[in-house]
Amino acid sequence: MTQTLQLDGATRVLAIVGDPIAQVKSPAGVSAALQQQGRNAILVPSHVSPANLDAYVKGISLAGNLDGIIVTVPHKFAMFAQCSSSSERARRLGAVNVMRRNADGSWHGDMCDGAGYVSAMRAAGCQPEGKRALLVGAGGAGSAIALALLENGVSELAIHDADSSRRDQLIARLSTSFPGQLRIGSHDPSGFAIAINASPTGMQASDPLPIDASKLHGEMFVGDVITAPAVTPLIEQARALGCHTVVGGDMFAAVRELMLDFLLAQGPLTA
Repeated sequence: MTQTLQLDGATRVLAIVGDPIAQVKSPAGVSAALQQQGRNAILVPSHVSPANLDAYVKGISLAGNLDGIIVTVPHKFAMFAQCSSSSERARRLGAVNVMRRNADGSWHGDMCDGAGYVSAMRAAGCQPEGKRALLVGAGGAGSAIALALLENGVSELAIHDADSSRRDQLIARLSTSFPGQLRIGSHDPSGFAIAINASPTGMQASDPLPIDASKLHGEMFVGDVITAPAVTPLIEQARALGCHTVVGGDMFAAVRELMLDFLLAQGPLTA
């Protein structure tokens, strides 16, 4: 039986902001999870372009019953600037994917994507320690996954991004803490035990594969952050070769738990 969400004048509100936003699956799942924990709260989607982001945050922050914001593509770096305080990992990356209210009404941010992704990888049987990894995509999610892979012991991380400046900035940022472990990558996964797509390539049926599937083999672990389609062409081809895989939905399930813990750690999301 489908649970009926509580919705009344006392309902606390969270927003998820992105551009586009129609592809996100979280409003129903997060709303249900909150109410299963006895919280009268819901998550609503907001489609906001980068040009309107500052005005959106300024306006929505005036709502006294708005307790949190979940951040998706392409706003994870820009929303960091909206936070007056943040976690250490968010500061290291200059990006957030979730924000909650401070006591004074300002925003405190965190970045859960990387920790959630590695959790999903481990649940699928991939232990990253000592392995060489290729990561395609140096955006918000990619940056977080890169940090988490290094913190979880990969021996080498190669990063590829169509935006070479963004790629180089991420490599430089992480090299200060992990000297000698990062290098520039490509679409070619040869020689890597782990290959992950953290770019938006694959959301459209006409997209090329973000990783050269002809170079995959069954001993590799292959991941994708994309949630729609649920199984991307990259993952389909990897599975056909016998690779263990993680899809975007696996990542989101793990990230959702971390975001909920963060949002409920303090603040007025009342029971």
